[in-house]
Amino acid sequence: MPLHGKCPDWHTNPFNGVRSRFAHHSWWTIPDFDPQLGDIKTLWEGSRWDWVLHFSTSARAGDPDAIGRLNAWLEDWSLANPPYLGANWKCGQEASIRVMHLAMATVILDQVDHPLPSLVELIRLHLRRIVPTLRYAIAQNNNHGTSEAAALFIGGTWLERISPDRAAKKWAASGRKWLEDRVKTLVETDGSFSQYSVNYHRVLLDTLSMVEVWRLKLQLPAFSELFASRAKAGAAWLAAFVDLETGDAPNIGANDGARLLPICRTAYRDYRPSVQLASVLLAGAPVYPDGPWNESFKCLGLPVPAAPGLITARSRVFDKGGYAVLRQGGASLYMRYPRFHFRPSHADALHVDLWLGSRNLFRDSGSYSYADDRWNRYFSGTASHNTVQLDGRDQMPRVSRFLFGEWLGSLNVGPLEDSGGVTGFSAGYRDWQGARHDRTVALSADCLRVVDRVQGFKNSAVLRWRLEAGAWHLNGHELRSPGIRMQVTASVAITRMELVVGQESTTYYRLDDLPVLEVEIAAPGTIETTVQWTRARE
Repeated sequence: MPLHGKCPDWHTNPFNGVRSRFAHHSWWTIPDFDPQLGDIKTLWEGSRWDWVLHFSTSARAGDPDAIGRLNAWLEDWSLANPPYLGANWKCGQEASIRVMHLAMATVILDQVDHPLPSLVELIRLHLRRIVPTLRYAIAQNNNHGTSEAAALFIGGTWLERISPDRAAKKWAASGRKWLEDRVKTLVETDGSFSQYSVNYHRVLLDTLSMVEVWRLKLQLPAFSELFASRAKAGAAWLAAFVDLETGDAPNIGANDGARLLPICRTAYRDYRPSVQLASVLLAGAPVYPDGPWNESFKCLGLPVPAAPGLITARSRVFDKGGYAVLRQGGASLYMRYPRFHFRPSHADALHVDLWLGSRNLFRDSGSYSYADDRWNRYFSGTASHNTVQLDGRDQMPRVSRFLFGEWLGSLNVGPLEDSGGVTGFSAGYRDWQGARHDRTVALSADCLRVVDRVQGFKNSAVLRWRLEAGAWHLNGHELRSPGIRMQVTASVAITRMELVVGQESTTYYRLDDLPVLEVEIAAPGTIETTVQWTRARE
């Protein structure tokens, strides 16, 4: 979004130029999906007020015009979005993100204790929107509940401080209560989060970081020891998935493009700012040495970490959430297996991501757009993951746009094994039609071996390897690209082995082609994939 010149049209999809028909309709009458408008998130993104943080940091850095632009944009948004009318009031979580961003802006500008009356009223209006649908958000068992509880805590304690009344006190208490409950319920003891998604995990951590920044600023009582331990584990979880050199991470799970604290001038897919801030605030120690990811500390008035960082890259299993992380030399492997205590959004059982240093060789899909039913089915379905698809169906039957039934359970899991420079792991499942897939992986510094055993299907089993873009050449059962050699063998006849074109979405609403190796068999058996490479830099 351009941050100079006139304000955007808050009700127009910038990708197709279509303006919402519901700009003056009560929020509860507006449909979730409007074919004419397209994805409603294209409106919501500008109304999350990331620009509030941008203008605030610019003002802090000495831009004399930034405060004027910030106030002009806030006034324009308020005039264009009267209370509770239009799509930008439809979602309580979107209102919550605006509250958090306003609060962080006053921290950046050192205006927490002296906000304008209009800003106080804006916060109050937003909290009144959040409260009626809070129970719905809690019932989702995802980031909606954590975001809305955080906004009530932040906004409620803020109003208690500057404009106290009975409602403010109630909102603050409700926010604290539900934050405690959501972290206890949704964050496992190993740090895994209910949404089984790397990017939604970042949303969780950014939310908890903003809560802690606010708590420290207002010198409010600490949360419980259980809250602190789960938050600390959650920070360590994301740190285990992030590439140290680039800050990128596997695109596992749903990815709606959210980045709630875009203070550092780093790329969207650089997770280090979120990991560093959360690790210091929630776990008490930095992960990385000094770098651009520390800019958040300066802007938020926090001490910049002086320690060199506690960088650890080791193999481990997060069994509560169903993740295995294998490392050898400069190679990393991330494997998903089903441990569904909450609803899965992707049919990605036994998916494998392979990284050679910062190079993502075997890749996950992302989401692209929730509003486009065709692409939503593709990206959340089994066909867009590095696993085996049996009889052309998803691993779980689809009940609705965002819901699978017959949740999988894991069979024969692990343990993680290290021997002679090779790290191994295994897991399997049986689906609702009785078909079974077992996968064993063995990673060394220059080789990966994957053995897939499939049985119980009727017609076909298709193994897919979603590859990085590049020059790939298939010759018989061998696939090559510069520095990479892949061989595939099977205990039964391979009926088809070919390179096809698939799609990936590294950021929301972006669609790119990528090569996909498909290997098909028609009878029960095993497929063995061996990948060799020039040893990754350690």
